[in-house]
Amino acid sequence: MTIDLAAQAAQMFLVLLIAPLVLGITRKVKARLLRRIGPPVWQPYPDLWKLMHKEAVLAHNASWFYRVAPYLVFAATWVAAALVPTYANNLMFSWAADLIALVALLATARFALALAGMDVGTSFGGIGSSREMMIASLAEPAMLLVVFTVALIAGTTQLSTIAETFMTGEIGLRVSLGLALGAFVLLAIAENARIPIDNPATHLELTMVHEAIVLEYSGRHLAMIEAAAALKLVLYFSLLACLFFPFGMATTDKSPAALGTALAVYLGKIVLLSVLLPIGETAIAKMRVFRYPIFIGSAFAAGALAVFLLFVSRSF
Repeated sequence: MTIDLAAQAAQMFLVLLIAPLVLGITRKVKARLLRRIGPPVWQPYPDLWKLMHKEAVLAHNASWFYRVAPYLVFAATWVAAALVPTYANNLMFSWAADLIALVALLATARFALALAGMDVGTSFGGIGSSREMMIASLAEPAMLLVVFTVALIAGTTQLSTIAETFMTGEIGLRVSLGLALGAFVLLAIAENARIPIDNPATHLELTMVHEAIVLEYSGRHLAMIEAAAALKLVLYFSLLACLFFPFGMATTDKSPAALGTALAVYLGKIVLLSVLLPIGETAIAKMRVFRYPIFIGSAFAAGALAVFLLFVSRSF
C-alpha cells in the first residue's frame, strides 16, 4: 500500500518536474540546429519562478473568469498528465486513467483558455480563440478515432490495460495501429501549437494561435499557462510512449529496482521525443492558416481508415 501510494505520488510530481526540462531540451536542440547557442536546458525553471513572483497586470474589464482560467487550465492539464501511465501501470489511480476522460479534460482546458482569450475583448484574443476552436473542431473527432482504434484492439479504454496488452505482443503488427500512430503524431503537433500549425517562439499577429490567446496575461497567471503548455507536451509524449511504445514499464514487479529501471526507460523516451520534435520542426515550414484543415484532416482520414481497416480485418 505504501509503495503504491509513493509510486502514484512520484508519477504525479514527475510530470510536473520534467515539463520545463522538456521545453528546455526542445529549445536547445532547435537553437543548435539553427547554428545558435541557445538558452540552457534548465532556463524554463527560472523563467517560471520569475513570472510567479511578478505582479499580475489585469485589464479593467476583465471578469472573474479571466483570473480563474489559468488555474483551471493548469489543474485540468496536470490531472490529465498525471493519470497517464509513465514508468509503471496499475498504480493506485490507474482506474481513472481512461482515454475518453483524458480527451474530456483536455477539451475543458481548451474551452477555458479560449473563453478567457475573448473575455477582455481584444482583437488578438478573439483571433486566437477562434483559431483554437477551429483546430479543436477538427482535432477532437480525429483524436476520438485514434481512441476507438486503440480501444477496439485492446478491448478497453483504460490506459494501464492497453499498455499491458500491447507489451505482451499478442496483437502483432497491424496496419490500423500504424495509421493510428501517424494520426496521433499529427494531432500532437496541432494540439501543442507546434510547427507547422503554430510557432511558439514568435508573436506574428497574422499566424499566431496560442500566443494570441495569452497575450494579455502576465505574472503568475502567465506562469500557470506556460506550465500548463509544458505539461500538455509531456502529456502527449507520455501518451505516445504508453499507447505505442510501452516497453520498459513496470507491471507486476513494483520493487524499487524495477521502478528505478522503468523510470530510467521512461525518461529516455521523453528525452528522445524532445530531441526528435525540434528536428522535425526545423525540417518543415510554417503553414498558412487556411491550410490547417488539410493538415488536421489528414489525421482524421488516417484515423477513419484505421477504424475501417480494423472492422474489415475482423470480418474475415
